[in-house]
Amino acid sequence: MSEKRFLTRSEFQVMLILWNLPNKGGFTHDILEVFEDPKPAYTTLATFLKILTKKGYVKSKKIGAMLYYVPSVTKEEYCKMVMDKAQVDYFDNDPTAFIAFILRNNTLTEEQKQAVKNLF
Repeated sequence: MSEKRFLTRSEFQVMLILWNLPNKGGFTHDILEVFEDPKPAYTTLATFLKILTKKGYVKSKKIGAMLYYVPSVTKEEYCKMVMDKAQVDYFDNDPTAFIAFILRNNTLTEEQKQAVKNLF
């Protein structure tokens, strides 16, 4: 994946909806329907989709008179990009320091702690 700009909170919210749509894509009205209240204006959502397309996170294809949007990046790919950048920028690219920080600064249940241990 080429270097992409990070998403704003609102852009990420749109991407979460796209990633979770049954067909992994949809028309603007499909996306708007899933938003919780207060829903953005149709034109605001259309602007976000245009920005996401320009940033390379979304692809669109014209079906009739409407655009159908699909993510061009998976949620896992985006999360990996964000976590990799955090590891480099804040932890001198040291995965041990990164993981230790997460473990120290998150409230994990005993079950979650055991699940983390089982990963190793």
